Amino acid sequence: MSGNEMSPAICLSIGPVEVTETVMTTWLIILLLAGIAWGISRQLRIEAGPAQSAAEGVIAAMEEAINAVAPGYVQQLLPFIGTLWIFLVITNLAGLIPGMHSPTRDLSTTSALAILVFLASHWFGIRASGLKNYLRHYLAPSPVLLPFHIISEITRTIALAVRLFGNIMSLEMAALLILFVAGFLAPIPILMLHIIEALVQAYIFGILALIYIAGGLQAQQLRHEQREE
Repeated sequence: MSGNEMSPAICLSIGPVEVTETVMTTWLIILLLAGIAWGISRQLRIEAGPAQSAAEGVIAAMEEAINAVAPGYVQQLLPFIGTLWIFLVITNLAGLIPGMHSPTRDLSTTSALAILVFLASHWFGIRASGLKNYLRHYLAPSPVLLPFHIISEITRTIALAVRLFGNIMSLEMAALLILFVAGFLAPIPILMLHIIEALVQAYIFGILALIYIAGGLQAQQLRHEQREE
């Protein structure tokens, strides 16, 4: 496969600005999710209907997962982590629609998501303990380790982006290869494999983001406990 085939297609050009298929698909997904959220929020009832029950079940499951990693921070982290999980599930599954590709098969998308996680991990840490106290933990237990802390932050962000990109790209390529070789003799197993892998990759990315954020929060909490002792 050539480099041109690997790069996202250009959907339209607005002067010097080129809007790629990845950008177009991403914005369509954002509008879809916003519309669904708006629709459900306008139909909230004491006696929940099917849509409200499903939404409440998803939120409860996400709250349980967040509480298992970062107890006491569920309400703070749910908006970011929950949105990230839902967005990733939809984007990873977008490749199942004929003629569309998952935005997460584009390294620019996964890089943007990884940068958001990088910024969020520091934002929540600073919000919990203040800028001065938060930056201080990079000097613990010794200032000599500061370069290693910085390298760790950079490498884990890069790994987060490349991991999701590589898995979704390889999943779509494998599905296309199997369909090319076997035709449509085995579409159902391929479809199930794609769905399961898309859900797994969304969960792993979200849980890694949660671990990174919780790591900063728990480091500050441990520091405060040591001071009290």
